[in-house]
Amino acid sequence: MTDEEIIEALKKSNEDFRKLCDEHKELNGQLDEMNKKHYLSPEEEVEKKKMQKEKLYRKDKIAELIRDYKKNHNN
Repeated sequence: MTDEEIIEALKKSNEDFRKLCDEHKELNGQLDEMNKKHYLSPEEEVEKKKMQKEKLYRKDKIAELIRDYKKNHNN
């Protein structure tokens, strides 16, 4: 099974996984909008760093769930 197929299977069967993916996508969109600005205020810089950390956390959790799926379904 490819990672894309695993992701689709997890989205269908795991509400937490689907929520993580949605939140990751939302944060990605917000960061893209921030990156379009030529200047960020100090508050916006702090918010951007916070969003980057939240996005990375979600990416790590998604990867962990994919690894667990592979471990449990490839035996």
